[in-house]
Amino acid sequence: MKLSQTVVLFVGVLCIAAAVTLLSGLFDRPMFDDLVLPNNNDRPLITSFKVGENNVRALQVVGDNVWIGTSGGLVRFNSKTGSHHIYDNSVDGILSNAVFHLSQYQQQLLVGTYGGGLSVFDLATEQWRNLNIPDGLADQFVYDIDLVDNGDIWIATWSGANRVRQGDLFDASAWDLFTVENTKGGLPNPWVYAIEQDSNKHLWFATEGGLARFDGQEWENWTHEEGVGASLEKVEASFDQDSIDPAIHSNHHTIQKQQQGLASVSVAYNPNYIVALAISDNDTVWAGTWGAGLARYDGKQWLNYTHEDGLPSNHIFSLHIDKQKQLWVGTSKGLSQLNESGDGFAAVEHELATKSIFALSDDAAKGLWVGGYGGVSHVTTAE
Repeated sequence: MKLSQTVVLFVGVLCIAAAVTLLSGLFDRPMFDDLVLPNNNDRPLITSFKVGENNVRALQVVGDNVWIGTSGGLVRFNSKTGSHHIYDNSVDGILSNAVFHLSQYQQQLLVGTYGGGLSVFDLATEQWRNLNIPDGLADQFVYDIDLVDNGDIWIATWSGANRVRQGDLFDASAWDLFTVENTKGGLPNPWVYAIEQDSNKHLWFATEGGLARFDGQEWENWTHEEGVGASLEKVEASFDQDSIDPAIHSNHHTIQKQQQGLASVSVAYNPNYIVALAISDNDTVWAGTWGAGLARYDGKQWLNYTHEDGLPSNHIFSLHIDKQKQLWVGTSKGLSQLNESGDGFAAVEHELATKSIFALSDDAAKGLWVGGYGGVSHVTTAE
């Protein structure tokens, strides 16, 4: 899916009238208005809609259904009929309305939440089951889930990572926990945001203290000192002055920056803070940082891309490699894709429903779903 092809955006409007305060845990039940239905059952025509003040943090396409994880609940949207259903903790089995991850496992939808642990939705029976700390989960904040080749499930949380052997989520004896302490610093930080597996069956972990790799026996990790993230000097000229430095509002991040030697940096820049991760077929590792651009590792050395290389922003919030092997990059100021030459990025200039892009997913029709603060867009190409 190249920008040299004509990108077609069909626009419909779908509004969720909800006032959401993420940290308070108090959410109004969303209401949908002004729904524009598709007129072609072979291809979805609704490609942009608003979600009020909600953040869209997760997207998962299952057949005709697009599952949309927001800070105000989970939405199941049928891209052909326009029908929808909203799941939240006022009437349904999900424990937290703030959804940060979605993935399909067999006939189940795995829903990682902010503060409510892991909710499991049976797609056949439409029944919910919930897993939390007493069941073996490291933490009630679940950011990512990776289903690896040997059948295990890995879960990224704010207190380390879980492995569920053979994916047996409801067998407490199948759960393992990996922390900074029991890996002896192999996992460099307890706040894990993403987990990916490469072709050698190695697991990679994006954390707030750098990137880690686990081969099943040994751990290795990388930080800015080893080359992850562009230097502050490189990004200063194009720095996102409107981006928020977490250390201003969070004692946790203040201490973290001090521990990482960044106490004197008073802007939103932390190259060790990795919030997004993707691995291409040739085992190129892509790591999205907080303010230090996009880092690329070829197995030998690191190369860092910034706004100067075509990225809309140096704050990388999401990464996705679609079925056509195209790398998409969601940033705080828009969407971009890796150039065909592989030496830079091209920004998607078409107007999307959101500029702060936290979620990316593709469907069988070669369409890309894009979610973030305030809305969702669907991008298709005309061949």
